[in-house]
Amino acid sequence: MASQSEIAQRVVESILSQRLAPGARLGEQDLADLFNVSRTLIREALMQLQTRGFVEVRSRRGWYVVEPSMEEARDAFSARRIIEAGILSAMGETEPHGKPLQTVVRKLRQHIAQEEQAIEDADPATRAFLLADFHVCLAECMGHRMLCDVLRDLTAHTTLVATLYQSQHDAKQSCAEHSDIVAALESGDFSLARQRMLAHIGHVEQALNPGAPPVQDRLRTALIPLEIVKTA
Repeated sequence: MASQSEIAQRVVESILSQRLAPGARLGEQDLADLFNVSRTLIREALMQLQTRGFVEVRSRRGWYVVEPSMEEARDAFSARRIIEAGILSAMGETEPHGKPLQTVVRKLRQHIAQEEQAIEDADPATRAFLLADFHVCLAECMGHRMLCDVLRDLTAHTTLVATLYQSQHDAKQSCAEHSDIVAALESGDFSLARQRMLAHIGHVEQALNPGAPPVQDRLRTALIPLEIVKTA
């Protein structure tokens, strides 16, 4: 039986993998049946997600995944710039919480290899999840555990934005930009890594193309957990 936090995590992961689209309806009974829990537990999980800005209640219609405005989109991207640039700036000043730089680079390279494999396999859900998760992985590698949850939520918000506004940013380009960031880290040029990160986030934001949201998958299909092996 799933817990409240596990249900909320599954919803966020489905947003990150672009299987749960903005405007998707989250029926309490459908979710209760899917997770084999009570509607009370589902309601508690949805209220947690509401607090985090992922779902909303529409009068007499129920729960829905939010549809961010362009103003909210800009705010989310701005927050990511501040946090991710800060992480890389701090990396240039001190060793990442006792972890050797080579260890950080190795783990990030492994993550990028998974991204490349998902792109080659034409697996859109895993590809979308891994491209977003790279940024969380970077914070984790640096030992910023408190920022991991913050970044996961922010990347999920910008993923919703990219889905809603039909981003034209190519997956291969994102993966290549991740590789360039890691290459700068490997060479010890933290200023360049920061510049490349800011440029990468800017490219994703500039690729937004306001339009009608895509048709979302059925709820049961959208919430199937991804089988992704995390790098050690």
